[in-house]
Amino acid sequence: MSTLVILGAQWGDEGKGKITDYLAETAEVVVRFQGGNNAGHTVEVGEKQYKLHLIPSGIINGKKLNIIGNGVVLDPLAFFSELEYLKNMGLSINEENLIVSDRANVIMPYHKVLDQLKEKARGKNDIGTTGKGIGPAYTDKVERSGIRVCDLLHPESLKEKITQNLQEKNQYIVKILGGEAIDPEQVYEEYLALGERLRPYVRDTSVVLYNEIRKNRKILFEGAQGMLLDIDYGTYPFVTSSNTTAGGVASGSGIGPNSIEKAIGVTKAYTTRVGKGPFPTELEDETGEWIREKGHEYGTTTGRSRRCGWLDLVIVKTSIRVSGLTSLVLTKIDTLAGLEKIRVCVGYRLDGQVIDYVPASLVDLAKCEPIYEDFAGWDSSVSEAKSYEEMPLNARIYIERIEELLEIKCSIISVGPRRDQTFQKNEL
Repeated sequence: MSTLVILGAQWGDEGKGKITDYLAETAEVVVRFQGGNNAGHTVEVGEKQYKLHLIPSGIINGKKLNIIGNGVVLDPLAFFSELEYLKNMGLSINEENLIVSDRANVIMPYHKVLDQLKEKARGKNDIGTTGKGIGPAYTDKVERSGIRVCDLLHPESLKEKITQNLQEKNQYIVKILGGEAIDPEQVYEEYLALGERLRPYVRDTSVVLYNEIRKNRKILFEGAQGMLLDIDYGTYPFVTSSNTTAGGVASGSGIGPNSIEKAIGVTKAYTTRVGKGPFPTELEDETGEWIREKGHEYGTTTGRSRRCGWLDLVIVKTSIRVSGLTSLVLTKIDTLAGLEKIRVCVGYRLDGQVIDYVPASLVDLAKCEPIYEDFAGWDSSVSEAKSYEEMPLNARIYIERIEELLEIKCSIISVGPRRDQTFQKNEL
């Protein structure tokens, strides 16, 4: 057995898609276990750039088995749209290399309507959702009124569930949120047809994955959002609606926790986040703007600009603890090239005490003052490095100090957006 989990160690957008693509060259199975098409992974191969939202990043690597697990919420319209986009990019995709869990919950039209209307109703207290229905779909899942992929394949059951759900939700949409009622018959006809299109891809993916593990296949589990967006350990309520930590892998893919061997955390050489919430190391100055423009820090899914700040090791240390990370991947170190001085947050000062963890309360997090160590910068030659030894001395000093402070090794370094701008520093 050889299983490896790839997770975001910050607020997302760390480069998980690129690293999944890089490691998928030697993997045989790639699995998405949480989230939905609110994720955004950009992968560059040669002159081509692929933008993925729902389908696992391993799809770019040819004849790999790609699995959308039961922990994912599936928008069938987004699924087929992305499928068409990837096929137009020249990829060969069929039910032999892409399968979907029959237990995955489905994002329905009313989930998107509810998401958008509720976010609008929050006004200045909005939480920055993508409006794609992710949260309402997970709400129905927990409330036990969700529609699963398997339901799309059973017409009578599907019709009954849609009718029951819309009897309640239309009342809320119209009377509370001021929206327009949704026709249950129209939704039924559309999703019955989508179910038939989806049928060839549908499997009990837990059984498939179990058998692949027994065959000693090399399996990658691909996280969709960063650890600080985790529903339990993220900066709640500015989080996603699923578990983005290593603990979510077992429940989201249908395997036992003893099947997870290693977990690597992907972190940028600086920190970014999208939307509201405290951000201790945020740079609201020319340096922050410089990092944003040089790093092209705009969302793959939403296009929203990302807030930028110095690398925060308190955040990364929290990810290491919560997910049991066995090594790190450091990305976008090339973005910092050209800065004379680079800072790293090594702790927080909260109410006169020094702490090295992210507090649960956003009131407390907003009061945290970052404690910094300063480093000399490096030049653009970092992006030309093909091995760790070829990197500028100051960049190596920076990386080795990060390893020392976190007591964990960086296994992979990324010095640019392309697949060939990636190399291993230490063995996984």
